Amino acid sequence: MLPKIRSTTVLGVRHNGQIALGADGQATMDKTVAKNNVRKVRQLNDGKVVTGFAGSTADAFMLLDRFEEKLVAYGNNLKRAAIELAKDWRKDQYLRKLEAMMVVCDKDELLIVSGTGDVLEPDMDVAAIGSGAMYAQAAALALKKHAPHLTARQMVEDALHIAADICIYTNHNLIIAEPAS
Repeated sequence: MLPKIRSTTVLGVRHNGQIALGADGQATMDKTVAKNNVRKVRQLNDGKVVTGFAGSTADAFMLLDRFEEKLVAYGNNLKRAAIELAKDWRKDQYLRKLEAMMVVCDKDELLIVSGTGDVLEPDMDVAAIGSGAMYAQAAALALKKHAPHLTARQMVEDALHIAADICIYTNHNLIIAEPAS
């Protein structure tokens, strides 16, 4: 049996009219760090859409390509593109076997596209996926409550660093992006 590849913490936060999305850079194979600078955040549509992925890298890139096709097909409507991707995910026998999730955002929306083909609007404007998701989500929620003066980007950065201090599958090599207007 091949060692399971574990990787990532992806976090998106909407706060005070801003949205930021970030991820760490670690990919772990079994008990070993396989790579520490994986780029899990991508900008699409001239930076107007930001995506972050967790799970199998090859599977995530397949979903990312499909999502980008849906964005083009539906006039860059983020929610519609995500829903149409989820429909395909549920219908297509090949897509159903993919082991990946995505957080997608634009200047107005923050969504999780799950590994089961669901589209979720996160509670409290915090979206997290991956191995360290619950650590990052808890940290971001605390920052939203107790440090409301921070920007969305600062919250993502601080929360991901907190997750990296706790989760062995998360590191401090962060990439953070904000959707262009």
